[in-house]
Amino acid sequence: MSELVRNATPAAAEGPEHVTEPTQYDAILLASFGGPEGQDDVIPFLRNVTRGRGIPEERLEEVAHHYRAFDGISPINAQNRALQIALQAEVDRRGLNLPVIWGNRNWDPYLADALREASGAGHKKLIAIATSAYSSYSSCRQYREDFAMALEESGLGDVLQIDKVRQFFDHPGFVEPFIEGVREGFVELANQMPDLNLETEVEVLFSTHSIPSTDAARSGPEARGFGEGGAYQAQHLAVAEAVMLAAESSAPWQLVFQSRSGPPTQPWLEPDINDAIAELPARGIRAVIIVPLGFVSDHMEVKWDLDNEALTSASEAGLAAVRVPTPGIHPAYVSGLVDLVLERVQATPAEERPAVTKLGPWYDVCRPGCCENVRLGFKPAISGLAP
Repeated sequence: MSELVRNATPAAAEGPEHVTEPTQYDAILLASFGGPEGQDDVIPFLRNVTRGRGIPEERLEEVAHHYRAFDGISPINAQNRALQIALQAEVDRRGLNLPVIWGNRNWDPYLADALREASGAGHKKLIAIATSAYSSYSSCRQYREDFAMALEESGLGDVLQIDKVRQFFDHPGFVEPFIEGVREGFVELANQMPDLNLETEVEVLFSTHSIPSTDAARSGPEARGFGEGGAYQAQHLAVAEAVMLAAESSAPWQLVFQSRSGPPTQPWLEPDINDAIAELPARGIRAVIIVPLGFVSDHMEVKWDLDNEALTSASEAGLAAVRVPTPGIHPAYVSGLVDLVLERVQATPAEERPAVTKLGPWYDVCRPGCCENVRLGFKPAISGLAP
């Protein structure tokens, strides 16, 4: 293969779909989005998130009120601290000598600082886990670009090797908490409304972050031919179907979207969850189960967009509603993340890797041209073949 993967270990350097050579890593890099920790942090944080996009200050203030309603504190950092502790405990329980180092894309502790911490401790080979399960620019490639920028900023590009675990949308450890949540949601609704028909009067809404339609179309390898919604939509639909099958429910369900932030003139994935909820009573639906399928923890877009806006929409529509928990630090999820690391440590053959849909197991090394940002084009990235 002519292309090489930047800053990869020897097992991944030539860009195999799935590595076949075991790798002894020195540390795990837990990478997340980051969030403000007080009122004074909110606008600087939002500037970091939107840097290079020319978003006016008044628009940032519109988004800021979500955080200000929680005293300017995003729940995501506390959740990542909890996940770091849980991951370290599971790693130690399995007898692996791998410290878990945490870094953020948009707030302290920044990725570059995490790399400095790793290098200062003598670590040279890192395996990264991004707290995002699906394939798209913002949920995969942007992390890979930020890893490359952090290597440059820290001056450690000639020192560190960083691989990244595969996108884990259909790993059983990620999916099991949602299956449990849907099952428990039906039980809760039955207790609330004994006369409710759970097969015809309940609709399950699988919610994820909306993204620009053009970015969705370019998510995943072009050769896979996923169509208009790309791998991003295909992955969510496949997982939702697997959840309903495992929950043994024939209730109606649909994939819905939330948290769009682009201008009205730009097409984003639809339907919006609030619009979908408004249409349900006319179809005889009396209750909804909201599943935050696109999210790994109860961060701001779950707490505000679902627990505030979507549940309010359900109430206004006269619907009973239950919101399913995110994986958070569910034991199956934490154990599954360590399993993903061990796939790379042990070079587990692809056919032996667990996946609950026919789309996976996903690639260890992202394929060429995967998840392009249409507006910005391709920037340098690690853990994938160029561009």
